[in-house]
Amino acid sequence: MTIDAQANLRTIRDALRFAVTRMNELDAHFGHGQSDAVEEAMFLVLRSLKLPLDRADLFLDAFLTHGEVHMLLQTIDQRARKRIPSAYLLREAWLQGYRFYVDERAIVPRSFIAELLKDALAPWVASPAEVTDVLDLCTGSGCLAVMAADVFPKATVDAIDVSADALAVAQRNIADYGFGRRINLIASDLFEAAPNKRYDIVVCNPPYVTDASMATLPREYQHEPKLALAGGPDGLAIVRRVLRGSRGYLKRGGLLFVEVGDGRAAVEVAFRDLPLTWVTTSAGDDMVFMVRQEDLP
Repeated sequence: MTIDAQANLRTIRDALRFAVTRMNELDAHFGHGQSDAVEEAMFLVLRSLKLPLDRADLFLDAFLTHGEVHMLLQTIDQRARKRIPSAYLLREAWLQGYRFYVDERAIVPRSFIAELLKDALAPWVASPAEVTDVLDLCTGSGCLAVMAADVFPKATVDAIDVSADALAVAQRNIADYGFGRRINLIASDLFEAAPNKRYDIVVCNPPYVTDASMATLPREYQHEPKLALAGGPDGLAIVRRVLRGSRGYLKRGGLLFVEVGDGRAAVEVAFRDLPLTWVTTSAGDDMVFMVRQEDLP
């Protein structure tokens, strides 16, 4: 932060330009919901000022107060120099139009499964109204559980995580959306304390970062809980356990959706005998696979 910046940032447009420059100068990494410095600056500056992201044009030339300039400079510095993810600085993240509270106790909400849930898992789920039981494994902030409760109106959703801290964040998001009676939070190491029941759908966005990649993660990701990222030597330590345990928790004809990042090649080697369906998302067809109950081991 400099006296020069303090004196010369007058409008929101000025603050956006300054934020983009600082993040590019300091080689910030983008991957928590925004794809580049411009998107990140828009999110950071507008939401710091409690302004809507979809109507930025109305405010770009609005003058900032001295207090707002000081606040923005501090926030931009924390993002660009300290490499703290914007979602943690703002205590909010957006996923497929849903707003979620988040802090350092849980991973920043992001999942390609969310894209599929936005469409109620069509075409694999023919009738969303007939879905009555959903399980969200490794729920983290509870974002997928909230979306599932929203798009499957008659479903009870069980949301499991091994982290008590993450479950506390999820509890807040569930309360914010008014789903306290339909989403059950469960502290469990995957299926160890899971209810004795079967589900129409199981979704899982597990830790899948390999040991080698964990050692070279950009600083932004190092602010997140390692427990939510680290997936073992090949990134599949948790995925293996999910595949081994899911058959007994799915109804006949039930569906399992698992996100694996860029791990398709490793998955196809490790589970070559499983008939997996790779589902297309905005990032391609190698991020999420689906497998049916009858095909699971």
